[in-house]
Amino acid sequence: MDKGVQKVRQAIKQRKRHRERMKLSSNKNVIPFTASDEEKHGFFDAPAYDISSSFKKKKPKTVSNKFVFKGVASIALFISAAFLLQTNKPTFQQAQQWANAAFQEEFPFAKVNEWYVSKFGAPLSFTPQGNAHVVHNESAMTLPVIGQVSETFSTNGTGIMISPEEKTVVSALSRGVVIFAGNDRHTDKTVIIQHADGSETTYGYLSSIDVHLYKIVHANETIGTFQPNEQNEEVFFSIEKDNQFIDPAQVIPVGDIP
Repeated sequence: MDKGVQKVRQAIKQRKRHRERMKLSSNKNVIPFTASDEEKHGFFDAPAYDISSSFKKKKPKTVSNKFVFKGVASIALFISAAFLLQTNKPTFQQAQQWANAAFQEEFPFAKVNEWYVSKFGAPLSFTPQGNAHVVHNESAMTLPVIGQVSETFSTNGTGIMISPEEKTVVSALSRGVVIFAGNDRHTDKTVIIQHADGSETTYGYLSSIDVHLYKIVHANETIGTFQPNEQNEEVFFSIEKDNQFIDPAQVIPVGDIP
């Protein structure tokens, strides 16, 4: 039994030595592999291609900040001007007078209206138009009120004074746009109309005003009334163009002005 065990053990040892010899002989024919830096870190030499142009994204078209600012500023200016022209607060009175003067002097409402009429055949409505009384006779220019001229242009220097004998309507000299309708410090209740030729007509010392700012009026259309009283018996009327007053006798037929 002992001899059999010894034989088995010797056979196992022999097989182990045989396997070790086989391993040694096989390792002698293997060349060790040494990886380069590029292979260790995954970098390989490759042809250089400029692919940046193919991946460039087109920048979306955006509105310039300058135009955005101008648009916002225009809207703000429009809203501010509208507020100034409509408010009755005393704190804004000076700014309101400035805004009125700027609009009167810089924007030719009447000329724009005449152009609009020539193109489209109807007046341009700057504001809602009321149903005012209109005398359909725009060819002949007459005095704004029926009465006697109590003070001529040569005496007054700016216009004429007309004295009606009874209550009467006050009419526009010719077609135009109302650029002032309210109380003036010199002529009390006053209406100023801008005309297409650049002239302005003023109607002062009225008893009532029947038109509103920026209303389009026609020749001989009623713009107010006048009632003689102890405090005032005269209506003031003037024509101004290019910052110079014009004698109404040069515009209205001489027979209508005594």
